[in-house]
Amino acid sequence: MRKTFLFGVLVCSFLSLQAQKNTNEDPYTRPKMVVGIVVDQMRYDYLVRFWDKYENDGFKRMVREGFNCQNNHFNYIPTKTAAGHASVYTGSTPKTHGIIGNDWYDKVEDRMVYCAEDATVKSLGTESDAGLMSPRRMLASTVTDQLKLATVSKGKVIGISLKDRGAILPAGHAADAAYWFHGKDEGAWITSTYYMNELPKWVEKFNKSKAAEDYKKSWKPLYDIDTYTESIADNNPYEGAFAGEKAPTFPHDLPKLWKDNGEFDLLKSTPFGNSLTVDFSIAAIEGEDLGQDNITDFLAISFSATDYVGHRFGVSAKETEDTYLRLDQDLARLFSYLDKEVGKGEYTVFLTADHAAVEVPSYLESMEIPGGYFSKKEFIDPLNAFLKEKFGSDKLIKNLSNEQIFLDQALLKNLGLSSSVVEEAIATEVKNYKNVAEAYTGTAMRNQEFTHGLASRLQMGYNYKRSGDVLLVLDPGYIASSSRTGTTHGSGHAYDTHTPLLFFGKGINHGATVKRTEIPDIANTISALLGITFPSGKSGEPIQEVIE
Repeated sequence: MRKTFLFGVLVCSFLSLQAQKNTNEDPYTRPKMVVGIVVDQMRYDYLVRFWDKYENDGFKRMVREGFNCQNNHFNYIPTKTAAGHASVYTGSTPKTHGIIGNDWYDKVEDRMVYCAEDATVKSLGTESDAGLMSPRRMLASTVTDQLKLATVSKGKVIGISLKDRGAILPAGHAADAAYWFHGKDEGAWITSTYYMNELPKWVEKFNKSKAAEDYKKSWKPLYDIDTYTESIADNNPYEGAFAGEKAPTFPHDLPKLWKDNGEFDLLKSTPFGNSLTVDFSIAAIEGEDLGQDNITDFLAISFSATDYVGHRFGVSAKETEDTYLRLDQDLARLFSYLDKEVGKGEYTVFLTADHAAVEVPSYLESMEIPGGYFSKKEFIDPLNAFLKEKFGSDKLIKNLSNEQIFLDQALLKNLGLSSSVVEEAIATEVKNYKNVAEAYTGTAMRNQEFTHGLASRLQMGYNYKRSGDVLLVLDPGYIASSSRTGTTHGSGHAYDTHTPLLFFGKGINHGATVKRTEIPDIANTISALLGITFPSGKSGEPIQEVIE
């Protein structure tokens, strides 16, 4: 009996000590640096399709050492670049953060507006208007904003991308800087006076180094092209050639193509654009002393060249395969630098995409798989004729963009027409039109709650003040394009929503899950990891399995 009693006392003491130990543990992880990586237009299956050709220190390292969310999706429509970057970093959707596309029709200004345009600022690093940008059209805070607040601005935040929107929106409103690449005949990294009054010396030095010019060379396959067995034939009718090329085939002679393809802008449509992005990111880490103390810094990097390549060549092109194999090497180079300068195990990384992409519809057609092209003219002409017959005017539609119809509200008022009645009539009519799968009214988006399917995704992308009066969903595999080459994105179908989500580094578990995760979960997971306040528009949840 005495032995049993003593054993019980020892067990209770041990459990008490463990509880005390757990209570004393910090309720957060403090990496010296967080690196957020968005790969523009990366489908999840690129991780699997090219796996055997990836080397060990890029994508494979993230999977091997970190956590792989294999069933990660966008939970809203439209799956556009600006909306994707904003959603990744705000932990919300266009419904809340207001970035409903790359550009959209503004009902107040009565014109198309760009997601990052800002005429109140000035360009830095160029005399052109390419720097007239800021995050002011984004309506919610980002995880990067919350880090600035949590550290009373001691933690540095910098965004970098070839695209202005890929740098600006992730960096947030309170960032120290966002830099994007201005091509044409300049080939320089630029910013705006929203962030600073003059370029830092390290940026000026980088631009003067002519680092971009070093990539003015022939784009040849990284490996023997005959080993690119995950792709279709190099010469095929589903890819778009550069101006001046007779066929969209390797090698692509950049010096020869230079003048006809926008000079330095040409680099954006090659994997060299991603390599240049890593070069500049490494210069930023060094120039800003990122990750050199115990106050967490944040570097938001977006690799845009993958999107340009995809739009031109498509999902199954050898150029796309080569671009990802080269990106894998660029990631390994970035991680190696972080290991050396910040410290292995001292930084945290996540990698995802801003959207995925559909197979080239003309290629789908050749395979007898549903897919094709939606004609705006074949849609709008009969719709206007219908509106003329039913309501007496064929001028009721003010704008059709991003698969959204905007009505002329002033004209409706003058004619004594109810917007909701006209919306419903249009939605009912166009459901019978070719390649339109579904149509929903803005009235329904505001007054009903949709919990599943495409209607739910439309609602999560519907912003009360900015979105259209009738929202369209095209049939799977169909895109609104006049070109039969290259791919695009924007739908709520799985080929556009399924993207990779990888975490690795300090505070991250090793493992994988096939449980559904969603894009707004990312910022909230990082916020929980750091122990900071969630972004102001939070709709996602932290992914529990990811965090130690």
